[in-house]
Amino acid sequence: MVRPRLRRRVHGEFGATYFKPAGIPVRELETVSLTFDELEAVRLTDFEELYQADAAEKMNVSRQTLGNIVKSAHKKIAEALIKGMAIRIEGGTVEYMKNLYHCPECESTFPAGEGEENCPDCNSEKIEPVDLPGVDKPRKAR
Repeated sequence: MVRPRLRRRVHGEFGATYFKPAGIPVRELETVSLTFDELEAVRLTDFEELYQADAAEKMNVSRQTLGNIVKSAHKKIAEALIKGMAIRIEGGTVEYMKNLYHCPECESTFPAGEGEENCPDCNSEKIEPVDLPGVDKPRKAR
């Protein structure tokens, strides 16, 4: 039986979810799908120029897993550029690191939306923002 995939932490906010060659209608293009975790791995290693070990820690994966994610992303991006394909950014097993909170009562960590004041697991009101490296500390939801 295959072990379930852990959620990969995504810190970046991406302004677009679709890229295509100019001048060609999208309906005439083949598409390559890039997952949000693949884009995050490329952002951390290529754009932010982090070492793979540091990027892996930020994404909550092993260094080897991060290397596999980057390799997969690079192959998809290269294929799209060389063959003139569109790139759709979608899916992946991810955990967005905005508005992340911790409950000291039950030790759970969860994302909290606007107006949430209680832990979804134990209903405790003693939730506090998580301070993760590379993530702005959110204010307590009210």
